[in-house]
Amino acid sequence: MTQKPAIAPPGAGPVYSVVVPFYEEAKSAEELYRRIVAVMNGLGKPYEIIFVDDGSRDSTGEILARLAAADRRILLIELRRNFGQTAALAAGFDHASGEIIIAMDGDLQHAPEDIPLLLAPLEQGYDLVSGWRKHRVDNLFIRRIPSAAANWMMKKLSGVDIHDFGTTFKVYRRDLLQHIKLYGELHRFIPALASAVGAKICEVPIQNIVRPQGRSKYGLGRTVRVMMDLLTVRFLIKYFTKPLHFMGIPAIIMFVLGAGIETFLFFEKLRHGWHEFHLMTERGPMLMTGVFMMMLSAVFLATGLLGELVVRTYYESQGKHVYYVRRIRRKDTAP
Repeated sequence: MTQKPAIAPPGAGPVYSVVVPFYEEAKSAEELYRRIVAVMNGLGKPYEIIFVDDGSRDSTGEILARLAAADRRILLIELRRNFGQTAALAAGFDHASGEIIIAMDGDLQHAPEDIPLLLAPLEQGYDLVSGWRKHRVDNLFIRRIPSAAANWMMKKLSGVDIHDFGTTFKVYRRDLLQHIKLYGELHRFIPALASAVGAKICEVPIQNIVRPQGRSKYGLGRTVRVMMDLLTVRFLIKYFTKPLHFMGIPAIIMFVLGAGIETFLFFEKLRHGWHEFHLMTERGPMLMTGVFMMMLSAVFLATGLLGELVVRTYYESQGKHVYYVRRIRRKDTAP
């Protein structure tokens, strides 16, 4: 495993880091590079470009290597195999040294010319600016409808009021990303994870361009994975530091229902005669259901308690904090 580089002090190195993951995008790599350079040169501040080759099997790696050999502003990261977009972005973020990090796809569906639009809200104090594909040009049934449903659910579950969680085209303050760990396929949930650490988030309409070369790597199967990740994100945001609350609620519900069933059967036996009424014969399934629900409540409660112990170990053994400081002020000193 590549060791994560040391964090450079604020003000050192480039101001901007443009992170672009590639997976078999040989036809778009050079054009994207030229357009990124044109836009970033226009900003008039130092920048770097971080290309991540996510195990491409075509000539993408060769093209990126040639570009990196000709331009010292390019940092090329070659992954050993295809780890997926989240891992590729994480690799780029870990090696970025800019104060502002710009992430985008490598297939030319994101226009580099929109970068200044995404950077503008940072001057108003925002920590994360997300692109919003306001006018979608994707296939209606395969991309737009599933995406709309997923975005609606993410908005409701995370409490983050943006329309487009799925796009990679985002701008981050570097100190924000230091609080967010990416794994699985959580890159599309970064706004939700960022909200959990108190980030100020907004979105800006961007162009949604028909993919000029090749075909998309995503299909309907991604929707199922997104739904599963939604549950993970909801847990991370609301219950990560208090897992007993997550497991305790169903435990109480199960216990109350189970106890209610057993109490009902107790009075049934009294009403029909203690010796004449045989519970297993007359109400066997109901009796076992009540016992099962009470046992299940005990399992949920034990799991929640174990979760509390794991969380305590996580924070205390690694010196983690349950809060995140934006800045500290004192009179007559800089923030």
